[in-house]
Amino acid sequence: MAMADAMERPEATRTGGRPFFSCRNVESYYGESYIVQGVSFDIAENEIVALLGRNGAGKTSTLRTLARAQEPHLTAGEIWLDGQALHSMKAYQAARAGVQLVPEDRRIIPGITVEENLILAQTVEPRGWEIAQIYELFPRLGERKRQEANTLSGGEQQMLAIARALARQIKLLLLDEPYEGLAPTIVEEIEKTMEVIRRSGITTIIVEQNALAALRIADSAVILDMGEVVFRGTAQQVLDSEDLREQYLAV
Repeated sequence: MAMADAMERPEATRTGGRPFFSCRNVESYYGESYIVQGVSFDIAENEIVALLGRNGAGKTSTLRTLARAQEPHLTAGEIWLDGQALHSMKAYQAARAGVQLVPEDRRIIPGITVEENLILAQTVEPRGWEIAQIYELFPRLGERKRQEANTLSGGEQQMLAIARALARQIKLLLLDEPYEGLAPTIVEEIEKTMEVIRRSGITTIIVEQNALAALRIADSAVILDMGEVVFRGTAQQVLDSEDLREQYLAV
């Protein structure tokens, strides 16, 4: 299905303004299989959204679609960020527009130091946070700046992956399973950094199998099931609804 050459911006919100981020009827597929099926939701600026669902619900595929990754292939729908039409962009263009994806596998560059990873992230304009600012947010990275990045612990590598995203111009941070395999103390540390990131003006979507951990820091939640949105509301609504969690999250 070909997308229209020209698409109108999202409708105004009840307050008269437009949502900072919006996706409308987004569909994407791998091969012949549709994974994301008509996904729609809005996000306010500085908001943290937990994108939740069981394994295979389409969370990572949705995140990759929003980042305009090569796969899955976007076939229909609109994606807007701060007035920019992401649906007509390739991945590198979306990155320049301020979308930064931190994938589950982190993609730390081996054989070079922590600081060299950050410097490489800033070789393509526009730049984001200064490296000194990043070290203030993640003191451990500052302590290990001359250490080979692939020798860091899992938690430190996750910090570096987030730090590399911050080193680029960023408006929308997409986090895919940031707590995977991390000790509870490291999870708590990353949760604290998320509030600092929010205060800096960055909007975030977090995909996380540990739904309760994601909901603790989120303002709102979107739940997917079989590639479709089955719930949109506040994070507190999900925390308060045992039936909702049991039906779609198994928690």
